[in-house]
Amino acid sequence: MADTSHDTTREALRQAALDYHRHPRPGKLEIRATKPLANGRDLARAYSPGVAEACLEIKADPDTARDYTSRGNLVAVVTNGTAVLGLGNIGALASKPVMEGKAVLFKKFAGIDCFDIELAESDPERLADLVCALEPTFGAINLEDIKAPDCFIVEKLCRERMNIPVFHDDQHGTAIVVGAAATNALRVAGKDWADIKVVSTGGGAAGIACLDMLLTLGVRRENVFLCDLHGLVHQGRAEDMTPQKAAYAQGTEPKALIDVIEGADLFLGLSGPGVLTAEMAARMAPRPIIFALANPNPEIMPDEARAAQPDAIIATGRSDYPNQVNNVLCFPFIFRGALDAGATTINEEMKVACVEGIAALARATTSAEAAAAYKGEQMTFGADYLIPKPFDPRLMGVVATAVARAAMETGVATRPIEDLKAYKEKLDGQVFRSALIMRPVFDAARSAERRIVFAEGEDERVLRAAQAMMEETTDSPILIGRPEVIATRCERAGLKIRPGTDFQLVNPEDDPRYREYWSTYHHIMARRGVTPDLARAIMRTNTTAIAAVMVHRDEAESMICGTFGQYLWHLNYVDAVLGTGGLHPVGALSLMIHEEGPLFIADTQIHPEPTPQQIAETVIGAARHVRRFGLEPQIALCSHSQFGNLEHGTGRRMREALAILDAAPRDFTYEGEMHVDAALDEELRERIFPGSRLKGAANALIFANTDAASGVRNILKMRGGGLEVGPILMGMGNRAHIVTPSITARGLLNISALAGTPVAHYG
Repeated sequence: MADTSHDTTREALRQAALDYHRHPRPGKLEIRATKPLANGRDLARAYSPGVAEACLEIKADPDTARDYTSRGNLVAVVTNGTAVLGLGNIGALASKPVMEGKAVLFKKFAGIDCFDIELAESDPERLADLVCALEPTFGAINLEDIKAPDCFIVEKLCRERMNIPVFHDDQHGTAIVVGAAATNALRVAGKDWADIKVVSTGGGAAGIACLDMLLTLGVRRENVFLCDLHGLVHQGRAEDMTPQKAAYAQGTEPKALIDVIEGADLFLGLSGPGVLTAEMAARMAPRPIIFALANPNPEIMPDEARAAQPDAIIATGRSDYPNQVNNVLCFPFIFRGALDAGATTINEEMKVACVEGIAALARATTSAEAAAAYKGEQMTFGADYLIPKPFDPRLMGVVATAVARAAMETGVATRPIEDLKAYKEKLDGQVFRSALIMRPVFDAARSAERRIVFAEGEDERVLRAAQAMMEETTDSPILIGRPEVIATRCERAGLKIRPGTDFQLVNPEDDPRYREYWSTYHHIMARRGVTPDLARAIMRTNTTAIAAVMVHRDEAESMICGTFGQYLWHLNYVDAVLGTGGLHPVGALSLMIHEEGPLFIADTQIHPEPTPQQIAETVIGAARHVRRFGLEPQIALCSHSQFGNLEHGTGRRMREALAILDAAPRDFTYEGEMHVDAALDEELRERIFPGSRLKGAANALIFANTDAASGVRNILKMRGGGLEVGPILMGMGNRAHIVTPSITARGLLNISALAGTPVAHYG
């Protein structure tokens, strides 16, 4: 009986893809307004008569189109559907789902708005005329899926006639990523550009562009052999030749691929499945580089290539094998840099800058975000990790900045970027959403060198945070954990740091200070029921208690715990050891970052039903911490009651807290009690309570119980797209912070920066 499981799986995948495109609404794109249009006043500014003012400004100075319209961040993806990847000449209309997908990638990876434009025009010169006519609308043009040699003609004509970047991604995007992968493959193989023999199959737009890039990077022209369906491209050959192929003609005699593959160092396949056989691969030079990039089925499957050449370095176009050559590593970011610098073209220097940026990023430590997106994959630089993963969030900052710099250095930037470091930080802030709001905290943390002990040092998130600390701050991480476990996990995660060399390690199973630690803990806890035997056991097994003792003994300035377990369990040990000399837990403050800006929430963890005095302390602590982020506190005391209209429960406690705050001078703004909507909407608040102390929207919400605070925090995080920084433990003099199990490595880095700021900076 025939096995139908493969057919069933294929049909399920097909239906899932169709459903994805069809539901809940057809297509992958929509247009959304960026300005309000709620009343006649808005209409008069958005359209007639107000729009005339913007039109006149642009007529007087065309460069201001970037200031008054979306043109400076708008790209057109243009195709005629004659060479759609894996599908061939399917026509303009059928190519629309692919172009919509390309537009989605622009937005997702680089924040660039994009229109997909499918043109039913097969004549390359007329197609170029249509594209050139689009220049007033767009800041750049991405040509896509146009067959060779027409694509060469269209791009050449457009580049000559247009004063904005025109980039045929099938050619140059592929070439850039191949260039980056080859750069690192040669490094791994120990070979040089000038010495290698290159054999390529294909001869289409992407293949020619890749060969051009390899020559730019240092490959010698005489060492390149191009083959297609008719064999070696050689001088005098008439069959299926183009000027682009002729530029790579080699010799005068016809030869088959098997005849020229002998001793090749690099095979570059952009042709079709099965073109490179195992026998051919075996004839290549030792430690060969095999880029079999045909999709979906490569010129040779990686397992066949490795059987023929066990030490081969292999890349494909597929996501289910290491080293996927994917244009998304390049095109969003080269356009980002070009648009931001106002580049009039994308030149060779900008492409090479892109190559170098991508290649260097793969050699750096893998980002925690990429590791999370590709859980279980080995991402340590080497034969199986030549180029970064598409979801590596560092790509935009690194690549776009390199491209913008090259545009400026080559004189094609009409809006040079004055401070490239600040520009990169801005780009990183768009990807790492906490980066901009955290900048004042990191700046303050760099003013001192503090030792920060992580209780759960074996956690991979902690290891990544520790490495990032060493790269981005002056603080010193101390990790509690078993040396062999930490060393293994560092290596597996592709981290450069190693215990005992790059950071201090505390081994709970065997530390020379063990007797001092348990004696200290017993001295603190002896009158709270802790016997010497129990103290010994706790100092062997409870890493939170160990970290607290280290801070108590001044072996560290601050501790971080809580990557697993319940918050109050950790707080019990932190408070018991460090809650002395006027220090006590006041509240847990969470910073939620969302599209409308930062919003602080408290108390999310500590006091289930705080007293008025505890609420007042939480407000005071929140004000102090809000200022750490360079913001002026605007604090709302939130309740079911609104300015005295209810006389029970949270309303009464909030009013008593307000009275406590009013009893002494305060240097920050607070108001209450009120509903959350009144706290965030000044117009609503003024209707209910004219003359409120708050101005604008509150940036800190203080609740009368942890259920409400935690609920709002989780709703903002899970349904509002909010990113959390925290929780920040207030009241402990910055000596301890307790995170939650959902925290990321980036979140731990943020908390470590907070812990790395001396209390004098904000107290």
